[in-house]
Amino acid sequence: MEIKLDRKSPAPLYLQIRNQIRRLILSRRLQAGSRLPPERELAGALGVNRSTVVNAYRELEADGLIESYVGRGTTVKFIPPGEEGQETDLAVQTPVWKSFYSRQAARMFNPIISNILDLVNREDIISLAVGLPSNEFYPLKEFNSIMSGLICEKGRYVFGHGPTAGHYPLREYLAGFLKERGVETMPDNSMVLSGSQQGLDLAAKVFLEPGDALVVEEPSYMGALQVFAAAGARILGVPLDEEGLRVDILEQILSRYHPKFIYTLPTFQNPSGITMSILRRRELLKLAYRFHVPILEDDPYSELYYEGERMPSLKSMDNHGYVIYLSTFSKMLFPGLRLGWVAAPPVLAGQLVMTKQLDDFHVNSLSQWAVNEFCRRGLLEKHLMRVREEYAVKRDLMQASLEELAPPGFRWNRPAGGYHFWCKLPEGVKAGALLARTIEKKAAFVPSDAFFANGGGTNRLRLSFSRYPGELIREGVRRIFEALGEMFCPGEMSGEVLTRQEVRPLV
Repeated sequence: MEIKLDRKSPAPLYLQIRNQIRRLILSRRLQAGSRLPPERELAGALGVNRSTVVNAYRELEADGLIESYVGRGTTVKFIPPGEEGQETDLAVQTPVWKSFYSRQAARMFNPIISNILDLVNREDIISLAVGLPSNEFYPLKEFNSIMSGLICEKGRYVFGHGPTAGHYPLREYLAGFLKERGVETMPDNSMVLSGSQQGLDLAAKVFLEPGDALVVEEPSYMGALQVFAAAGARILGVPLDEEGLRVDILEQILSRYHPKFIYTLPTFQNPSGITMSILRRRELLKLAYRFHVPILEDDPYSELYYEGERMPSLKSMDNHGYVIYLSTFSKMLFPGLRLGWVAAPPVLAGQLVMTKQLDDFHVNSLSQWAVNEFCRRGLLEKHLMRVREEYAVKRDLMQASLEELAPPGFRWNRPAGGYHFWCKLPEGVKAGALLARTIEKKAAFVPSDAFFANGGGTNRLRLSFSRYPGELIREGVRRIFEALGEMFCPGEMSGEVLTRQEVRPLV
């Protein structure tokens, strides 16, 4: 809705607003049922006092053109006159779809994830933005055999409906998988998801009302930030250091606010690659118990460790039922399966099932049966042993490319697992501007502002090494640095590995 005010006109501003909205309604450019902006919002957009908009709306209401209801806002009431069944002489206008959108839809405004996925099959672009498994390691032969057998022998079942909570044999396997990793849970406390992204969406629906607070790491996974923002939540960021979430700052926030939950990726965090230390994990759990705040643990990467041993999950260290655990097969196998899972305390698990049934009834049945068979044959562990070795090689190839090609002032971390390098640009270079130049050179990365809920992080970027062979990793890095070389004058500082994570305090 476009309104232009003439501040030199003798006509009062409220009448100018009223007259322009009136013309929009009479011309059917604003149709019956269209929602008008809230008074404060319109006043802010026009640079007038709220009382000016209030008076304009009162005039329109007196004209019988709009109506206001508590909780529903102000909507268009007027329908151009014409006898029933008789066309008017007014042209039929195309619906103004945005006027029908919910407030939640208006909060879904960031297309970065879909933009990244659009690049997946672009052969002309080397997208180091995409943190996906390499298709050269897909266990296609095994899945072809398993799926063919299932269709032949169990076709009437694998193409039918299944439980909302998921295929029970797969949930049994997952309970055993978690038990081997120190998590005591039962199949009935687990649910199979359409990827762990659905778990984030379900958590938002179960826990969050608009205005509720929650805590995230800063930076944090952009897919989670978008879900929480769409729910209208107040997102409180806590910075990271080399041991993970800063619990000293978290304690200050928990003492001041009462967030619904703490969202964390403690192992090979996305995007920073940081792994939370054992001591820090214990301190985080103690704070959760002390302030009675649940923890939503997102754990997509813990099986992809390239050094040392697997880190224990927060869930395995939780003795009082505070941790909700999310994980996925997307990073271990292939993302097209869209299979993840959640393990939660019994009461909460039941509520999550009730919420999921409104989303999609259940996850794709054939995928669940096939993954269950793949895992029970011992093929998952064999596959993980292979890809750990292969991704470690890719990680080292990106490390070598950065060491060889990085210009002065460019710094980065070296992840011990996961898929991502977290990099800091030279002074004065903004990641968004660099991305525009990089795309011109047929390469891509994720700029850091996507990982910050409340602004900031404009001078960092995330590079993912998992998807491409070594020569394309190096070529992608070279193209990025070629674009970077066009943007700044090198200083005296040489490229170097980050030994300590820089932080941006919240309080």
